Amino acid sequence: MRTVVSGSSGLVGSALVPFLAEAGWEVGRVVRGEAGPGDLAWDPETGTLDAATLSAMDAVVHLAGENLVGLWTEAKKRRIRDSRLNGTRLLSESLAKLALPPKVLVAASAIGYYGDRGDEELDESSSPGTGFLAEVCQEWEAATHPAREAGIRVVNLRIGVVLTPRGGALGKMLGPFKAGLGGRMGSGKQWQSWIALDDLLGAILHTLVADQLAGPVNAVAPNPVTQSDFARTLGKVLRRPTYAAMPAFVARLAFGEMADEMLLASARVVPRELLSSGYAFRHPTLGAALTPLVL
Repeated sequence: MRTVVSGSSGLVGSALVPFLAEAGWEVGRVVRGEAGPGDLAWDPETGTLDAATLSAMDAVVHLAGENLVGLWTEAKKRRIRDSRLNGTRLLSESLAKLALPPKVLVAASAIGYYGDRGDEELDESSSPGTGFLAEVCQEWEAATHPAREAGIRVVNLRIGVVLTPRGGALGKMLGPFKAGLGGRMGSGKQWQSWIALDDLLGAILHTLVADQLAGPVNAVAPNPVTQSDFARTLGKVLRRPTYAAMPAFVARLAFGEMADEMLLASARVVPRELLSSGYAFRHPTLGAALTPLVL
């Protein structure tokens, strides 16, 4: 089986490429500039893409997008939106024009789709939320419609907080927590829907081969936790106190709009489609996921 991966230098993509290769796939990368053998050259800003390479693929995994972390200036928000919409639209329209396209497109989305929903349990049938991230996720998923309308099986993978010490949220938390300076953020009552990196890689491979999966698929572990429970569990695994809470107003002063949409928002998301299609999580509970990652 042959696939190409966009966003292959990112946190997830850089782990996915060797993971798929070890599973027996021929894996190329979607790259800017000159492409090597098996890779695909593109430039989403100018709308250029080497479609001939796509026609030789069995699947495409699309993960590319501007990092969400940072102060959300208008310029930053424009990059967040454009990097997702332009690339996704270019890939989808190019796939739709092929006489023999790949069978499946697995395209990243995010649980930001659901917005801030309190204690409501959310699955793939739940309505979208409101706010910048929710709007971006809706447009991001809609940008895959040309591929879907051309008969390609499209999976919109709504990814939660990815746990790995290599980076992302957990990578940033480990230093303070190991120093005994960790704790809840805001009220701590907001729900966090997370997934261990190796389960995310396994879920992507599962969606590539599980023909019954199409449309939105929540890539989260089956046991979301509140932010207080997340902090408490991480402290317990590290054997450190977790009394250094960050009040909501401090988070807003430090991170602006990003704080309300990512750090203080509540999304209690469950992976109904993954579970019903037979995916077996390696790390279904937070303590089991964190222990091998941080010790």
